[in-house]
Amino acid sequence: MVDETLPTGHAVNAAAVLGLSVGARLADSLGADGKDASGGVHPGLNPHPVPVVTAGREQLRELRQKAAERPDLLVVGFSEVARRARAYDDYLATLAETPAEDVDYAGIAVYGPRNRVTALTKRFPLL
Repeated sequence: MVDETLPTGHAVNAAAVLGLSVGARLADSLGADGKDASGGVHPGLNPHPVPVVTAGREQLRELRQKAAERPDLLVVGFSEVARRARAYDDYLATLAETPAEDVDYAGIAVYGPRNRVTALTKRFPLL
């Protein structure tokens, strides 16, 4: 889920960062490699559904909070602090000085049982 006010390029970037971050945490994040009819190998792709939906900033914050309360869900936030940082160390330093209530999100990724994720996100429009 990405901030509905982001320009398209920033929204796509947020979705990509979140996808990479979630994928790195999942043992089953890639399907098997495939072969085409000519014998060419195609590296495995993510087998999980990945709808990218949009929401307002306050809705992102609320979704993150609700999802984080569920032990069966993995929640990754891509904050504005992270999006604006030019180096990862800068992000960590700025984040350490930012109170939780001041952290705005460019996007939130929620992974877990499909029905649980859908229950939290079904009312939001696709990007």
